[in-house]
Amino acid sequence: MTVLDGDRRQVGFTRMDAGTAEDYALLDELAVPYIAGTGERVLAYLERLRGGLAGYRIDRYEHSLQTASRALRAKECEEFVVAALLHDIGDDLAPENHSELGAAVLRPYVARHTHWFVLHHGLFQGYYYFDKIGRDPNARDRHRGHPAFEATVRFCADYDQTSFDPDYDTLAIDRFVPMVERVFARNPWGPHTQRDWPAPE
Repeated sequence: MTVLDGDRRQVGFTRMDAGTAEDYALLDELAVPYIAGTGERVLAYLERLRGGLAGYRIDRYEHSLQTASRALRAKECEEFVVAALLHDIGDDLAPENHSELGAAVLRPYVARHTHWFVLHHGLFQGYYYFDKIGRDPNARDRHRGHPAFEATVRFCADYDQTSFDPDYDTLAIDRFVPMVERVFARNPWGPHTQRDWPAPE
C-alpha cells in the first residue's frame, strides 16, 4: 500500500516480504527517473578521482581524461572511449579491485567485450610493471585466446599505460560528457549488452 510522507509517495512495508504488488509497482515507477540519472552520477563520481593515490605525476582524474583523449584521437568508437574514461573509476572506493568495480558500473550499458577489457585491464596493465614488484608480468597470458585479449592488450599499451604524462594535451571533461550521457541513456541490459562488441556507429 502506498503511503504519503509529505509530498513523497512511499511503500507501506517495513520488510520486503510484506510488500504488495502496488508497492513494487511504485518502486518500479520511481526507479525510472533515478536510473535515467546514472550517467550524471557517474560523472560526479569521476570527480572523486581528483587528488587520490599519491605519488604519480598526475592524479587519476587527469589519467582518466588522458586515457580517453588518446582513445578518442585514435578514432576508437564512442563506447570504447567512455570505457577508457571510466576504467579507473573504482580507484577511490576499491583500490585493491578497482577494475572489477569499474567493469560492474559499465556492464548494463556496454557490449560483453567492452566489459571484459575493463574488468581485466588491471591484470593486463601489470605487463608494464609487475616484474618490478615481484609479480609475473605475463600473468595476463592465462587469458590468451579470449576474443577480447588483443583489444585489452591494445587498450593498455596505447592508452592506459601511456597516460601519466603531465605534458600531454589532455581534452577537458566537457568533450566526453555527451558520450557518457549517451552510453548511460541506453536501456539497461538492452540488446547492446548481448553483443560481443559495440555496434558500428
